[in-house]
Amino acid sequence: MKIHEYQGKQILSRFGVEVPRGEVAFSAKDAAAIAARLGGRCVVKAQIHAGGRGKGGGIKVAAGVEEAERLARGMIGMTLVTPQTGAQGKKVRRLLIEETLPIAREIYLGITLDRQRGTPVVMASAQGGVEIEEVAKRDPAAILMEPIDPLLGFRPFQARRLAFALGMKGDEIGRAAKLMTALVRAYEETDASLAEINPLIVTTDGRVLALDAKMNFDDNALFRHPEIRDMRDTDEEDPLEVEASAHALNYIKLDGTVGCMVNGAGLAMATMDIIKHVGGAPANFLDVGGGASAEQVAAAFSILQADPSVKAVLLNIFGGILRVDVLARGVVEASRKVGVKFPIVARLEGTNVEEGRKILTGAGLNITLADGMLDAAKKVVALAAGVR
Repeated sequence: MKIHEYQGKQILSRFGVEVPRGEVAFSAKDAAAIAARLGGRCVVKAQIHAGGRGKGGGIKVAAGVEEAERLARGMIGMTLVTPQTGAQGKKVRRLLIEETLPIAREIYLGITLDRQRGTPVVMASAQGGVEIEEVAKRDPAAILMEPIDPLLGFRPFQARRLAFALGMKGDEIGRAAKLMTALVRAYEETDASLAEINPLIVTTDGRVLALDAKMNFDDNALFRHPEIRDMRDTDEEDPLEVEASAHALNYIKLDGTVGCMVNGAGLAMATMDIIKHVGGAPANFLDVGGGASAEQVAAAFSILQADPSVKAVLLNIFGGILRVDVLARGVVEASRKVGVKFPIVARLEGTNVEEGRKILTGAGLNITLADGMLDAAKKVVALAAGVR
């Protein structure tokens, strides 16, 4: 789950990360009132779940209260297009009105899981204010890393080593080390999958603050953090993904024409790979789980049918926990209930597979049975392309 910048700053400040003074605004009048409380001059920042907002006109400095109100009026309701939103952009519904600060330096600081090491890692770079991916391509040596030991944690000498390497001097070293330690605590104690400050700034008077904040969280751990779960903004998510989550379906929308309905995440990944291998493009990742009910299957069909880019669907089922015949009956019931219009190619394996195949072939639906995954991929790609 993703949250907005202002929400990330609320969480980080709770753990001791210093952030600029600011408040969220939902209207131009709100923005004017907040600007007045901040002394007039302020930064008006659009709040969407995407980076690169400044490039798209979503971050502007106001010289006073009236300008803050004018800028806010122009931003709220606008469709902000950034390199991360795609051409469709995202509608701005809220703003962060924040104090301006005298910036001396901009630094990148972030924490995420390093899958090669098998531990979280603190990443830092003196080249802050730009996307870390660009820095990694242009100058990989500019990215400094300190792994977090699962037993010993993030140790003080690691924080100081990063501060020295980033060119901190005098009191800045202690302040930066304290902030890094607080960021690690926030990452670990909230079950975050990403905690990123870009930029972390050093002011002309030596303060070290998080000028931006980005946090993502492990959905499977949100039951431990109801206060974070309540920060979810479904307006920022794909409507089909929101619908899927309401039915406990693992769904991610993609750009292709071949819909996928699979039981098991690993099998779902393999299904997308083989569709690409034979020249097609998956329209989604959809794992209905090992024990999908008829209601969940019906919800899955409804979601696929609501996506106009889906031209055909590959139903890829391995019956282990859930017998193939049971799932086949659920598929027939669900497809009739939803009124499925697209052709379906079914690849079935596992317990009671022959009975499951008989149920599907005798249902009178537009279902083609396949002999293995490769055959299924070829058939569904041909159907999606309109080839009979």
